Amino acid sequence: GTQSISCTGKATICNMGAELGATCSVFPYDVRMGAYLRATGRAELATLCEQNQGFLSADPEVEADPARYYDRVVEIDLDSLEPHIVGPHTPDLARPISAMKAAIKAEGYAPLTNALIGSCTNSSYEDISRSAHVARQAAAVDLKSALPFMVTPGSDQIFETIQRDGQLAALEKIGGMVLANACGPCIGQWRRDDVKKGERNSIINSFNRNFPGRNDANNETLSFIASPEIVTAIAIAGDLGFNPLTDILERDGVQLRFTPPQGDELPARGFAAGLANFIPGKADATLPVVIAEGSDRLERLTPFLAWDGRDFEGLRVLCKASGKCTTDHISPAGPWLKYRGHLTNISGNLLYTAKNAWTGVLGKGKDLLSGEEGVPFPDLAKRYKVAGQSWVIIGDENYGEGSSREHAAMEPRYMGCRAVIARSFARIHETNLKKQGVLPFTFAAAGDYDHIREDDVIGIEGIAGIPQGKTATLVLRHADGTVERLPLKTSLSPDQFRWFVAGSALNQIREGLEGGGGAQAAH
Repeated sequence: GTQSISCTGKATICNMGAELGATCSVFPYDVRMGAYLRATGRAELATLCEQNQGFLSADPEVEADPARYYDRVVEIDLDSLEPHIVGPHTPDLARPISAMKAAIKAEGYAPLTNALIGSCTNSSYEDISRSAHVARQAAAVDLKSALPFMVTPGSDQIFETIQRDGQLAALEKIGGMVLANACGPCIGQWRRDDVKKGERNSIINSFNRNFPGRNDANNETLSFIASPEIVTAIAIAGDLGFNPLTDILERDGVQLRFTPPQGDELPARGFAAGLANFIPGKADATLPVVIAEGSDRLERLTPFLAWDGRDFEGLRVLCKASGKCTTDHISPAGPWLKYRGHLTNISGNLLYTAKNAWTGVLGKGKDLLSGEEGVPFPDLAKRYKVAGQSWVIIGDENYGEGSSREHAAMEPRYMGCRAVIARSFARIHETNLKKQGVLPFTFAAAGDYDHIREDDVIGIEGIAGIPQGKTATLVLRHADGTVERLPLKTSLSPDQFRWFVAGSALNQIREGLEGGGGAQAAH
């Protein structure tokens, strides 16, 4: 459904509405947003927004009575909103920071070993400035971080700017180690040598996801997420239960009571250029792309085949996923990222840790062509691809939650997946499937998920009618000879359906360019 967010208290621009798929009645477009756009070289866009501000604001009648227009109205008093820590193992498990001491005692969470801030999500100039303000308070009484403390700038521009303005030096003074402005530990590119695989420990970070094994390939690492300034204060204290809002830190003969962090939204002197590592490309677009013969890290992409215009039949179920199946389950990162330019090799991680709904086993299923049990899903997909057997994935709630990882949609498409049918989708992954030419469907009734049997032969009818808003039908041919027909829903728009017809969004764009007529030529 739709929902509206209304906030009271000291409201500021936030991304809450975007996260919840809601509209915001407080600051649909704010002068500070205009200042940010201008500071980042997008003055033309800022002016355009200001000229059309009426279209970016809530309609007066909606703002006056949102309950008439939305399924749910959420009211938030920002003055009473306490900082939260989420985790471990999921961003859904959220607690106010004041509740952490009791949670640690009740759950027996392991002691902290590392603290990390930054990543693409929480490393704005203001984020780093507020963290540096906390760090300077510790440095003033000669305290350093009690834990290994890593800082990942979100971009080269942020790195150059915080280096120029002193925030970087403030974080380094308390022991912070500045990493490259890349995904780094957020996505598993962390070469840890302080704990062994299987050793239980806790970390706290300001990254965007905290699924098991995501940061360091160790499923026993309990990953907690908080804001950068909270992470910085906890790093200095070395204690997950430390509450910088109320607690006094006592160490090395000194006492420290943190004052609330402060930070500038934008740098007073503007952003630094941030182009230190930029190498401009050559103007000649006809230059050949040369890939070394036998390379295991680079592979030339072949366009996916266009739709043949027929309904699907004779499909098998590769995997019926049970419970949380994130993009980290579908296509793990970490060491696999060295193959991100080689679709065949990176597909070796497909559904690597997805939970089989029929057996409860992670990452393994049944080969329905040979009858062999316990085949790793990547190997099973390869067998089906070689045999010309197309297949589907059955997903549970919020299938594809997590990072917007293209490979989590490219790999199934490449290995023979024609459709993913789930109780519900994470929005970004659903869109990525569409772009790769995989049809994403949801069950019209969530309970229809339970009707799917391991040895079913699957058909999908009525595909051609999707652009006209017609309902496709899932046909289940059970091994006992019975047949079930279940209605499906999809959010494919007519434009997105053209991606499917062409074989992928990239194919559709290419066809439009080659035909000289855009979408019409592709159609």
